[in-house]
Amino acid sequence: MAPPPVCARPPCQSGARTILGRSATMPMISISIIQSPPVFLNLPASIVCAERLIREAAGNGADVIVFPEAWLPGYPVWLDDAPGSALFGHKPAEALFRVLLHNCPELEGREIARLAALSAELSVEIVMGIQERRGSSIFNTVVRLTPGRRDIHRKMMPTHNERLIWAAADGSTLGPWPGKYGPVGALICWEHWMPLARAARHQHGQVLHFALWPAVTELHLLASRHYAFEGQCFVAAAGTVLTRSQVFDGFDSLETDEPAARAMLEAIPAERELLKSGGSAIVGPDATIIAAAGQHDTLTLNAVIGTDIVAEGRLYLDTVGHYSRPDIFELQIDMRERPGLRTLI
Repeated sequence: MAPPPVCARPPCQSGARTILGRSATMPMISISIIQSPPVFLNLPASIVCAERLIREAAGNGADVIVFPEAWLPGYPVWLDDAPGSALFGHKPAEALFRVLLHNCPELEGREIARLAALSAELSVEIVMGIQERRGSSIFNTVVRLTPGRRDIHRKMMPTHNERLIWAAADGSTLGPWPGKYGPVGALICWEHWMPLARAARHQHGQVLHFALWPAVTELHLLASRHYAFEGQCFVAAAGTVLTRSQVFDGFDSLETDEPAARAMLEAIPAERELLKSGGSAIVGPDATIIAAAGQHDTLTLNAVIGTDIVAEGRLYLDTVGHYSRPDIFELQIDMRERPGLRTLI
């Protein structure tokens, strides 16, 4: 078997390291956002790639390492760019879904266990976007791994053509995530335009929020900056750089006899070489951009932030506190798990 393609390798001095504020008592957090793509659709090879990227970031001093939306095993770009992906009974779409399903990690599988072991070994926090296989369905999920702990959030509303392959999650993963420097949390892509989803996350008083995107476009950055100011928290907005050539390199590394599945990818127009443009950013509670990656830049983005300044902005705006008007507005959140099948004995 031929070796899988090596994922894009950023230099060890990847990205500028920006420091926002510093005092003797201020908790400082070093954040790294990975923009390099996975080995597209090849789950085992992508885990090897992820481990190398995590070790490099940890070696450069990262406390928190963030990967973009659906990084394992790669955002399903054919939904956006390949004509025919939404046709009922379309054999290429069916074949490619089968390949995708077989390469999606399960929460209790060895891939997530490997990332958890890395988190413990390196004493780092890993935030990973995955396409999670649950039974025969796929959920868009973010997994946060800290030494001895795992937190998850599943995307509640897949956007437009994403509904062809992803199931909609219930509200059971909207609970708070504790962190050693304060509460953290995540939303995925267009969940940042769901006002009540934002309100559900803001109630936890997040110090740091993870905004996972396929790529951070101008519109996505606008949503991330709005979230930072509305929630008075830092936001790590993560996006991937991915080319059409890398899509085929990854698929071909599977060495699977699936010509129909490859035909679905071949429907992506040849002139669409750059499919995802990265653009990751780290945003402060006042909506300023602390660090930003250049478009098409695969370098890991780094910044060091000081969390004490979070309290300062809440003097003026606390959307779940003194600015909330609970006498007028009330939000009810159903966090019960909804499996759809219950056996009563």
